[in-house]
Amino acid sequence: MLARSSARALLRRPPFPTGSGGQTPIVGASSRWLTTLGHRRQQSTATADATANANDQDVASIHNNVEHQQWARQVLRDAVAAAEPRYTWSKEETAAIYHQPLMELAFQAAQVHRRFHNPSEVQLCTLMNIKTGGCSEDCSYCAQSTRYQKGTGLQAKRVETVETVLEAARIAKANGSTRFCMGAAWRDMRGRNNSLRNVKEMVSGVRAMGMEVCVTLGMIDAEQAKELREAGLTAYNHNLDTSREFYPSIISTRTYDERLATLGHVRDAGINVCSGGILGLGETDKDRIGLLHTAATLPSHPESFPVNALVPIKGTPLGDRKPIDFTSMLRTIAAARIIMPATIIRIAAGRKTMTEEQQAMCFMAGANAVFTGEKMLTTECNGWDDDAVLFERWGLQPMKSFAKSAAPAS
Repeated sequence: MLARSSARALLRRPPFPTGSGGQTPIVGASSRWLTTLGHRRQQSTATADATANANDQDVASIHNNVEHQQWARQVLRDAVAAAEPRYTWSKEETAAIYHQPLMELAFQAAQVHRRFHNPSEVQLCTLMNIKTGGCSEDCSYCAQSTRYQKGTGLQAKRVETVETVLEAARIAKANGSTRFCMGAAWRDMRGRNNSLRNVKEMVSGVRAMGMEVCVTLGMIDAEQAKELREAGLTAYNHNLDTSREFYPSIISTRTYDERLATLGHVRDAGINVCSGGILGLGETDKDRIGLLHTAATLPSHPESFPVNALVPIKGTPLGDRKPIDFTSMLRTIAAARIIMPATIIRIAAGRKTMTEEQQAMCFMAGANAVFTGEKMLTTECNGWDDDAVLFERWGLQPMKSFAKSAAPAS
């Protein structure tokens, strides 16, 4: 109130000099001057009142902003102090965590990470494309769609043989990978009984090597999920990609609810859900918050949450997009760690463009899995030798299959 009164008093002063004692020197003034004086005083008073009202609104806005900041900090404190995962996040709470100052967000995420995980362990995953190209979907980022084949030059191939896949898994294991992932460019598995039979044989063969095994085959139904579980499948990948709101601008041939339905079939079959998103599609922070909120409010959190940075591929609709800035990757990883504390967070596509220091920052903020090996699906991948040097330099060690270590005692 004192500040407002002072502001009003200051603004109500006449806009001309005063004499001693603050008296206005009107001696000898003409009547015209007095009239002008009156107008000026009226204008000054009106301006002061308007400014005072504006100040009242500004003060209220500042007060509300301060209240929001205090609430957001409390949301963060409660999230960091939680002893177990929570599945009832509101979108506003998710946004409050996501929008924390980046250094504070990364620091708090690191505290959560050390409570739920061994911070020196990072899961090494190798991804193999077992069926390249020929996909009927129109995902704007993907070179494997037949719709963009003319521009990308990617030729469709038949499904790899079981033995070829198992040999690739053996090489991956020999190089330190503990999870072997297989991707096939299919919309769904309808009418693919022979292919499903081969995939199940691949799954069983990789599992017999003592490795975790993950597949991504497009949409599957409840029965197909059950068959894959019986074959020994550890996890099924089916990314949400982005927020529900932004999703239709990226894909039109598969709905968001169809993606969620597949995740439901996977979860109900007792298979671990692997589901994350892609950054750099043209989405906003609001869409990244939407992605995080959807994943964090599933009936159970994904066992793993891949964070991909778009790798623009010439010939696709998003082929000319600029790479996403690193801070957006770091912010998404840190927020994901806080709201899904027990989930494995994987740096997926786009890691090839990161410096060692950027990767280390992501590991500190909660990332604890990477793809490593010869190739991703159609893009470059960090190699095993490079990652061995990275791990040695930064004091990291591969996570063992089926045996994520408990967080060290504090």
